[in-house]
Amino acid sequence: MRAFNPPSAALRFALLAFAALACVSDIATTAVASELPAIASRQRAEKKSFTDAEIVDGFLKTAFGAEYHLAGRVDRIRKFDGPVRVFAESDRADRKAQLANVVADIAARVQHLDIAMTATAEAANVRVKLVRDRDLYRTIASFYGAEKAREIRTSLDPQCLSGFRKNDQFEIEHSDVILTVDTSDFTFLDCAYEELLQSLGPINDTASVPWTMFNDNVSMGYFDVYDQYILNVLYDPRIRPGMTVLEVRAVLPEVLADVRSWVKRVNELTE
Repeated sequence: MRAFNPPSAALRFALLAFAALACVSDIATTAVASELPAIASRQRAEKKSFTDAEIVDGFLKTAFGAEYHLAGRVDRIRKFDGPVRVFAESDRADRKAQLANVVADIAARVQHLDIAMTATAEAANVRVKLVRDRDLYRTIASFYGAEKAREIRTSLDPQCLSGFRKNDQFEIEHSDVILTVDTSDFTFLDCAYEELLQSLGPINDTASVPWTMFNDNVSMGYFDVYDQYILNVLYDPRIRPGMTVLEVRAVLPEVLADVRSWVKRVNELTE
């Protein structure tokens, strides 16, 4: 995998944002996510009914802004505007298989997002580097330089990380995700879902929304219903890269109606 070099003016890339996930406690593990006790208990207690205002609030707080960014405006919608192909670099077959399951789950639950794994780095626009915990900051430094790596460590102290670059139309052109492999299954899945989803656009963490995994105080380990609302709103064709908050608000009522129908059907919700 090539290093993610700082963007050059000639390429007109803007590296927008990073998202970090704090450490969570180690728990009993199993290979199948749905059988993990920590995930099963969260799914049983999960809130699945939300008002339009609650969904809109979370969407605007995560799709606009950035927890940490290097360059470019963060007051516009940022998203991929075409197929998303994910490549995993690792010698850990078990973690690559789990990552592939995460990608397939996201593909099944976000209606207008074409996302899948690819076998070659050249075909990927999302590249996931799976590293040992002891190599995390060395890897971050290889991507972003030693000075930025120190800033990231000081301000975020991440256990995993994602970032993307966009073009002048605010279309995401490439994302990089760094995940650590020598953790529990729950921690790995929690990181994989959050960082992959944030690499698709909703990069801004917020502590004010209690239902989203884009809150460093919340650990899920699976693709919860609330975040399915956020990603389905973002990838609805009527939500375009570069749109402002006012432009998004103008189309949200019709978008929400369709998103609600989809999320209800794919999750077999009764409400």
